[in-house]
Amino acid sequence: MKKLLIFLFTFHFSLFTAYADEGMWTLYNLPDAVYEQMKQYGFQLSKEQLYQSNDAVKNAVVNFGGFCSGVVVSPDGLVFTNHHCGFDAIRQHSTVEHDYMLNGFYAKSFEEELPNEDLFVSFMIEQKDVTDQIVPALKDIKRNKQGAIVDSIENAWQKEIRQKDSTLRVEIKPFYEGNKYYCTTYRDFNDVRLVFTVPKSMGKFGGETDNWMWPRQTCDYSVFRIYADPKTNGPANYSKDNVPYHPQSWAPVSLQGYKPGDFCMIMGYPGSTSRYLSSYGIQERRDAINAPRVQVREVKQKVMLRHMRASEAVRIMYESKYAGSSNYWKNSIGMNKCIDSIALIQQKQQYEAKIRQWQDQTGYLKGELDFDKLAKLYQQRMKLTRVRTLFRETFFSFDDQLTTRAWRSNWGMKVQGPENKPQKQYITFDDNSKEWDEATDCELLSTLISNYRQQVDSEYLPDFYQTVDKKFHGDYVAYVNALYKKSVLMKSDKPIYFNKKSYKKDLGVQYGLAISELLAKINADLGQFSNDIAEQEKLLCAAVLRMEQDMPNYSDANFTLRMTYGQIGEYTLGGRPSGYYTTARSLWEKMQKADDNFEYFAEPVMHELMAQKDFGKYADSLTKTMQLCFLSNNDITGGNSGSPIFNGKGELLGLAFDGNWDSLASDIFFDRQLARTINVDVRYMLFMMDKWGHADRLLQEINAR
Repeated sequence: MKKLLIFLFTFHFSLFTAYADEGMWTLYNLPDAVYEQMKQYGFQLSKEQLYQSNDAVKNAVVNFGGFCSGVVVSPDGLVFTNHHCGFDAIRQHSTVEHDYMLNGFYAKSFEEELPNEDLFVSFMIEQKDVTDQIVPALKDIKRNKQGAIVDSIENAWQKEIRQKDSTLRVEIKPFYEGNKYYCTTYRDFNDVRLVFTVPKSMGKFGGETDNWMWPRQTCDYSVFRIYADPKTNGPANYSKDNVPYHPQSWAPVSLQGYKPGDFCMIMGYPGSTSRYLSSYGIQERRDAINAPRVQVREVKQKVMLRHMRASEAVRIMYESKYAGSSNYWKNSIGMNKCIDSIALIQQKQQYEAKIRQWQDQTGYLKGELDFDKLAKLYQQRMKLTRVRTLFRETFFSFDDQLTTRAWRSNWGMKVQGPENKPQKQYITFDDNSKEWDEATDCELLSTLISNYRQQVDSEYLPDFYQTVDKKFHGDYVAYVNALYKKSVLMKSDKPIYFNKKSYKKDLGVQYGLAISELLAKINADLGQFSNDIAEQEKLLCAAVLRMEQDMPNYSDANFTLRMTYGQIGEYTLGGRPSGYYTTARSLWEKMQKADDNFEYFAEPVMHELMAQKDFGKYADSLTKTMQLCFLSNNDITGGNSGSPIFNGKGELLGLAFDGNWDSLASDIFFDRQLARTINVDVRYMLFMMDKWGHADRLLQEINAR
């Protein structure tokens, strides 16, 4: 792999050489050095065709639902994203009688495409640096108050842009730890409909066994369509009269495949990284965030899985929650393993020693950036951070219905009734009984609150534990059963009035108040240190940027559109090459192990499809077989799920859907030797649409070549 010498230290470790395939780059200000290296790798488009032109690649890439990425692939607004990104939408349309999660779905006409409440896609229109307008407004403002100032500016700009174009919105976000601010303009489409999904056996093949692992055979994709106002072709809320959206451009789909060393580019919305984080912050991440998260989720997931395997109805209700919980449970395990295996904390300490030396030589931020102060602040905050993680994982993850309603009754719930008559104000909860199961919820909550007590000191126990001890003699199951059976919060479609004496005496209301009060205490205790830590981390980032001012530096991910580029290829671990793609045969072989591992189950038709010898136009021209998933050395993280991966011509090769276990510390350290993105091959996706779904109308619309 070629080295780009100008990128030395870009990862912020002087001990390493940073390579061109590291970096999550904003597009409007893409450094020339980055673009030149892309061309050397094999990128064939102009810089304008990335961001500025009418047919720019970025115009086809969408923020999918505020949590994933996607790509438009047809003149009628078809969107490809990952199966796990569309999973909750698929779940909401599923019943025991029509289980689209289990059996898949194909809409054979526009009329059969299924609308999804609250699902949207966003197109980025433009982005610009507004640091000079934001930073002066924050001068002398305490850090915990700065967000409100930025929000007020954003609201004013939003009002201004809406007067010009009502379909646009703006978003101001900090970059480089708050040393810069960018304003991004978006256009949101709120009518997004489910069109096609493969069965769960393929879309989640391998389940948690294979999650974050290579080799991988998961057919991780689903298909949606954007609908628009029939008169304007612009955004519109759902209406049966809406029509498919006709984008100005879309991503061409390629059947030509790839080979090792080929250029590839991923564009999407990476959620969060912490590459500038200090060694003290990494230690906190390992010990006070990842470790307690793993502990609580392990407890939670055992309960969920047992109930899900006992009932198909419960599985449909909880499978999306389970998947979301288990994903970052396993990620946290892998990240901690990587942090220790490469001695990352020690390496970062060595780099910080070099920054100190540079600071002593130049005097930059002398008296402001104080490493000893930063170390002491983190030491003081460590225990509190662990408590907050345990608290959030136990009470704030919204896995059980009672806690969800208790939270909403105390904050975040819109009060109904006349504002000038408090005695008539009330709240109501919709009847969502089809969304949760009481037995599952009760065991979840009783198990979690018992576990929480075992993990924290008594000063961080909510007051409801006194009720458990005094009235229920320490019986968590009895307490939780009483919450579900007797609390007014579990009433649905009926007003719950705040002014009634019985309201404040209600067991569920008292439970909600207790956890709300404890959260306020935790936040107040953390507030003694968090503002100062954030300011020191900001100064540390500023020092890095100044010390490396002659080199391109990308900002940490913050769920704004980014581009990362690299090459197709395997990695080597322990002297063993990984291979860079998987085949239909390898999937078929795993399917034969389903008796030993239920996550390798697939329907007989899938066995037949993967066992055939001739895959026609979906076979690779070099290997003569159908390739399922492939590796690239692109730099991605959570939020990039569903991101399109393009070749040097800007043609779609597939979708990014995972990282590899051997580099799960990538949110804080990019390992150029081991870090790989796992992508699902678009030829595998189209094969499933063709041979399993018989989705001829969609294949014609996509017109892959």
